[in-house]
Amino acid sequence: MSPAEQLRARLERVAAELGADGVDVQLERPRNPEHGDLATNLAMVLAGRLRRAPRQIADEILARLDLEGAGVASAEVAGAGFINFRLTGAVLWEQLARVLREDRAFGRSEPEDRLRIQVEFVSANPTGPLHVAHGRGAALGDAIASLLRWTGHEVEREFYINDAGVQIQRLGESLDARWRQLMGEEAAIPEGGYHGAYLVDMAREVDAEAHDRLVAMSAEERVAFLRRWAVERLEAEHDRTLRDFRVQMDSYYPETRIYEEGRIAETLRELADRGLTYESEGAVWLRTTAFGDDKDRVLVKSDGTYTYFAPDIAYHREKARRGFQHAIDIWGADHHGYVPRMKAALAALGYPDFLDVEIVQMVRIMRGGEEVKISKRAGEFVTLRELFEETGVDVARYFFLMRRSDAQMIFDLDLALDQSEKNPVYKVQYAHARMMSIFRKAGVEPSSIGVEDADLSLLREPVEGELIKQLAEFPAVVSRAAEARAPHIVCDYLEETAGMVNSWYHAGNPSRNPELAVLVPHPALRRARLALARGVQIVLRNGLELLGLSAPDRMQREETA
Repeated sequence: MSPAEQLRARLERVAAELGADGVDVQLERPRNPEHGDLATNLAMVLAGRLRRAPRQIADEILARLDLEGAGVASAEVAGAGFINFRLTGAVLWEQLARVLREDRAFGRSEPEDRLRIQVEFVSANPTGPLHVAHGRGAALGDAIASLLRWTGHEVEREFYINDAGVQIQRLGESLDARWRQLMGEEAAIPEGGYHGAYLVDMAREVDAEAHDRLVAMSAEERVAFLRRWAVERLEAEHDRTLRDFRVQMDSYYPETRIYEEGRIAETLRELADRGLTYESEGAVWLRTTAFGDDKDRVLVKSDGTYTYFAPDIAYHREKARRGFQHAIDIWGADHHGYVPRMKAALAALGYPDFLDVEIVQMVRIMRGGEEVKISKRAGEFVTLRELFEETGVDVARYFFLMRRSDAQMIFDLDLALDQSEKNPVYKVQYAHARMMSIFRKAGVEPSSIGVEDADLSLLREPVEGELIKQLAEFPAVVSRAAEARAPHIVCDYLEETAGMVNSWYHAGNPSRNPELAVLVPHPALRRARLALARGVQIVLRNGLELLGLSAPDRMQREETA
């Protein structure tokens, strides 16, 4: 347990003794290092509840707080009621030693309650290429799954294929129109159909593959064949695009399976047996208002066909029946109003806390101050593949992740294509590459740098202490990001860490401050600073890989160590 975790646990006990059980204790590094290594505003949080002055509460907290064995050198009340803690040097050096010992495991943790969690994301209709909004959802879902795995849960990534319904019929009809145009006929894209030029390419492909069969078919047979063929091709293209974007799904679950296995009828019977459905105006309704929805919802229309809500409920029921203890869905902004009704339906089935939904807002692509809207092949939108082939996968993924998912995003192509440290992902990657450059100049393999041959107590410069404290926070950052389903927290941490690393790196420039350089003549100090560089490299690499990004050993800009 880290010093911060120990302190937090002890502060929670003191808060409980004061009559504030279950309070959320915040411990942060003060912006000014002169104020200590850790600080808490617990006294101010408790002031309203205890109806006493914060400084008085802070004094009592310190009087009750057991600091023995916590690695705290001193503690004091400051300002309006903050409590500042200063750690011993030995604690700081032990934190760096932990980074070196744990290496690739540093940042990982085990939960008290290990869950089997499904993360469902992208789930695009197989009617066209994936676009940039799908890309944002793909990056987010993949990173959330990674965060949950890093914090010890069993996680599966799933893509729900919407391969049933009117839109799939329109796809077949649209491809049929393109094929007939290819054959020299006058054929219009049906109302509500798909106009993208990708269907022209698909028409040529299917004709080369099955011309004779297509010519021999009736119009109805041909549309049915083309519908199946197009769905299969687009599903495969979605999978290729995601793999190239470094997203590998554990499973693809087709909507048609829900129909084929009779899961909708089963779900409707279960809801009826629970007394939660009723008939009105010839339709079958679900009493979602009994579970927090603003109005009841139709499951079966008066013509006997299902609404889209019915298979969605059946699909989520199957998630629980397949053994998942929790489900996280990544949905687009246009599904925001759908969240309460789906949660109400699951509550009706006996799964009130089963589903969490993360909403992903739309993405606007900007170049030169103007919005980029149209793809060369898709027509109506910019495809995900076009974007990451221009920017690179690392940049595209990082840009999608570095902002809160529920905020609209402007994807600045000019910044994305900038290969300087103005680009946030390059800032982090340059910091990693600089550490690797130091190891090359020292003639050592990073993996050979361990705790045993380094006297870490020699790391006494203030900038070194601050950097060690920053590295030690990585596991807590990962846990916080996983709990909040917020990969941008990791991005913020990596950028802040890279800034500190670069300050440390430049402070030790041999031409300006040779005594602060890593590769100093003094053998013991040199080994200690190489150990710190190794700690930096471990944390930056782990953070980048957690987000699905590469941690390069070299980059174009070479600098002296």
